[in-house]
Amino acid sequence: MSTDIKVPVFPESVEEGTIMTWHKKVGDAVQADETIAEIETDKVVLEVIAAAAGVVEEILKEAGDSVGSAEVIGRLGEGEESKTPTPAKESEPDPQPQSRPESAKGSELEPERASPKEEPPALSSESAGEAAAAIGPAARKLIQEKGLDASSIPGSGRHGQITKTDVMNYLADREKPSPPPPSASPSTPRAEPTAPPAPPAPGGRGGDDTPRRDERVPMSRLRARIAERLVEAQQTAAILTTFNEVDMQPVMDLRNRYKKEFEQTHGVRLGFMSFFVKASIEALRRFPSVNASIEGQDIVYHHYYDIGIAVSSPRGLVVPILRDAHRMSCAQIESSVRDLGERAAANRLALEDLQGGTFTISNGGVFGSMLSTPILNPPQSAILGMHAIKERPVAIQGQVQIRPVMYLALSYDHRIIDGREAVSALVTIKDMLEDPARLLLQV
Repeated sequence: MSTDIKVPVFPESVEEGTIMTWHKKVGDAVQADETIAEIETDKVVLEVIAAAAGVVEEILKEAGDSVGSAEVIGRLGEGEESKTPTPAKESEPDPQPQSRPESAKGSELEPERASPKEEPPALSSESAGEAAAAIGPAARKLIQEKGLDASSIPGSGRHGQITKTDVMNYLADREKPSPPPPSASPSTPRAEPTAPPAPPAPGGRGGDDTPRRDERVPMSRLRARIAERLVEAQQTAAILTTFNEVDMQPVMDLRNRYKKEFEQTHGVRLGFMSFFVKASIEALRRFPSVNASIEGQDIVYHHYYDIGIAVSSPRGLVVPILRDAHRMSCAQIESSVRDLGERAAANRLALEDLQGGTFTISNGGVFGSMLSTPILNPPQSAILGMHAIKERPVAIQGQVQIRPVMYLALSYDHRIIDGREAVSALVTIKDMLEDPARLLLQV
């Protein structure tokens, strides 16, 4: 009896996804509750979990295929015998594999293990015909679209089944430029007969003979969603950016004074993000329109502070949310930011981690950015851009001093935020950071 491998039920805000990775192939044994595949949506990566133990019997959707909520993408067979190969007799020095699914796991059949009375399957014309006929549905569709000869495509699936990945690899190999012809014999005249031929560049790279090539890859769902939202922000909002600079010396002194004690007490490193979150919340309290959004013809003022922290992940930029950040201590903020960053790097953010948000902070300084104009994260009306801290000459009480300075940028939607409010909000953040005692006294 077979068990369906189904896509998890998507949340209401997710319509479809793309199979990102299969962790198992046809013939592989699977344990109950083991991750079989991963589905990428425009927000998060969802895991496909095995409902029961068994052997992957069939894969209906290959990596790169679009899938819907709760769709069947494969099947598990019982195949318990494949989990425990039949032990070989001690008298047999080179035993034959007894379990058929186990022997099918290899990507190549070994001729020396074939029976001497029959031709090895890898060389048999009958087996080749069966392999050509065994084509996955996604692979068959792609072969028809490209007008390919299936018999020329090597299959890596069970019993030589051709998968969509095999077809894509075949197309990629076919589009590669042919290698240069072998060098001429020593008797062939050369421009400089006395000069020895130059050795090829290591790995075929770096020389003038490196072929020109283009590589075309499909855009991930997250990247496509990011592109869609950024274009939407540019087209629907009146984005303007105001800049200021902040002397980071007071925050750095405070951090250096208490960082060891802070880490010993709270078990987390004291960074700069908690100071910026606290300073931003105070600015949002004073200027509610910076924490508002537009819905139709209405302005929605949010009387809570869900701060989004832009994080770079392997899939692209994501913005997990610190919910009710105004109720968090510095230690809680630092711990939450670290946790969100680690889960983003491992593609383990949940959908609820990314939903909502009333204001966003983006730190381009970690990549060395000196100044930028961040783009709004719709439907939010403002975003704060942090940048690299650099030592710069600053005039203080008539004297020039070298101070650690960071440039700040606040992009805002001019439809609901006036210039006075935007500039004043950024000045508030600057004042809080240059005199951290204000954060405690809220003055």
